[in-house]
Amino acid sequence: MQTSPQEPGADSAPHLVAQPASPRSDFVAALIWIAFGIAVAIGSWRMDRLQNQDVNPYTVPGLLPGLLGIALTFFGVLLLFRAWGQGALDPNVPHAAPMSAAGRRRLVIVLGLCLTFGIGLVGHGLPFWLAAAVFVATTISILQYPQRRADHQVVRGILTAVAIGLGAGLAITLVFQEFFLVRLP
Repeated sequence: MQTSPQEPGADSAPHLVAQPASPRSDFVAALIWIAFGIAVAIGSWRMDRLQNQDVNPYTVPGLLPGLLGIALTFFGVLLLFRAWGQGALDPNVPHAAPMSAAGRRRLVIVLGLCLTFGIGLVGHGLPFWLAAAVFVATTISILQYPQRRADHQVVRGILTAVAIGLGAGLAITLVFQEFFLVRLP
């Protein structure tokens, strides 16, 4: 969904108002998700299954990516059918509104945070759980800051983000290391 510029609510605090994506943009996005899901599923299928090392079939390296690839493809197909049903191929269907400056700024911020996490934090001294906690807490704090500032809840927002970040960092580490038997950096 796309968001429009902030509109004041009943309490005069700014809130983002969601606008639905056009059927045509959903159709294009669905094709991209389907292609990506198929590529992920094929890539995971081609991964070494480590049969010569007697690895349990439920812990093979490509199992989780394969399931995620199948899920992405499935939901991409659902999005494709929904967009098609809404007339995505009809030439009279309006195009999606261009992304606002605020939307572009948020996209750049999120991309920068993700790249910082993947390139700068993971595998460079910090244990994974701490790197994940820092990433999640920082992302939540930055993205919620305008709303928290308008509601005069900046400190509460930061404390909440830190709590969520620590919980997420620990949960992600436990799930991958204990259930999927993946050593994290």
